[in-house]
Amino acid sequence: MLIGVPREVKADEARVALTATGATELVARGHEVIVERGAGIGSGIPDAAYSQAGARVVATAAEAWSAELVLKVKEPIAQEFDFLRDDLTLFAFLHLAAAPELAQVLIERGTTAIAYETVRAPDGSLPMLAPMSEVAGRLSVVQGALLLTAPAGGAGLLLGGVPGTRAGHTVVLGGGVAGTAAVEMAVGLGSRVTVLDVSLPRLRQFDTVYGGRVQTLHSNRVTVDEAVRDADLVIGSVLIPGAKAPKLVSNALVAGMRPGSVLVDIAIDQGGCFADSRPTTHHDPTFRVHETVFACVANLPGAVPRTATEALTNATLHATLRLADRGWREALQADAGLAQGLNTTGGRVGNDAVAAALQTQATPLASLLA
Repeated sequence: MLIGVPREVKADEARVALTATGATELVARGHEVIVERGAGIGSGIPDAAYSQAGARVVATAAEAWSAELVLKVKEPIAQEFDFLRDDLTLFAFLHLAAAPELAQVLIERGTTAIAYETVRAPDGSLPMLAPMSEVAGRLSVVQGALLLTAPAGGAGLLLGGVPGTRAGHTVVLGGGVAGTAAVEMAVGLGSRVTVLDVSLPRLRQFDTVYGGRVQTLHSNRVTVDEAVRDADLVIGSVLIPGAKAPKLVSNALVAGMRPGSVLVDIAIDQGGCFADSRPTTHHDPTFRVHETVFACVANLPGAVPRTATEALTNATLHATLRLADRGWREALQADAGLAQGLNTTGGRVGNDAVAAALQTQATPLASLLA
């Protein structure tokens, strides 16, 4: 199969969908890999490394997009829409619940689009989203700690404090992979930490791991309001796979927070979990709401592309090999978890949560794969 890796063009995105090591594996299986010139530079992978792996480096995005299977990190943006077609299989982060325009183009073009973020493991987890969630969770606390400093517009508070002073209070909304990473980082920095989740078994795990050093609260309207009002740093890490994130923090609640508090929304790819959230970039990451600082960078792991690219290829390569070896239809027929990644094909939507977010009807997977 011909596999293309275009250079990412979304603002401040330096990741690439395939490492040179990954290219080596595909070429060894008899596939042809074409990589757009400069695609790996931001991740520390020169064109020569791809050439040495047996891939072919091409000059233009159009050449990379001409492949049967295209691997990307982030969803296509408007300047890439013309590359979408009905004989193309696209394997990437898509987040269609928050990108209805892209969803409509994929449907109109008949593109087979498989989303990393809705692929399931046998235990129901999200194996391709997990490494990026880990990166985003850790970075969110680092970013939040910096934004709490006075020059960044924050309250002038050291998140972990020093002896004789009050440590900052970090509130993490959502105890999934990203939330777990955020809790770990916040505890490591010496912050007082509260985590909220709807799963009592998950909260018990936090209590067991941290021996009561992390406060755990069942997430509901009352506990969210009380925790957020007392927070110096709020991390929004709520996830409903494929669907829009629920809005847990209202504008009125933000108005009641302490001046200089910081809110970091790492659910922004799925629409964000704060009412006032809107996507920002690494170069212009923040905006103010009342007297607080919001940070909603839509590709937060892109700040550490070397780490993130390697972690992403580690998570996606096995599925990429199956798609290349067997074609998308046969690969998905053989793997029910991978089939959950099928968001669109032939003008139809294949994922129930995505379809609900787009206010359309999902076509049963069995029908799409027949």
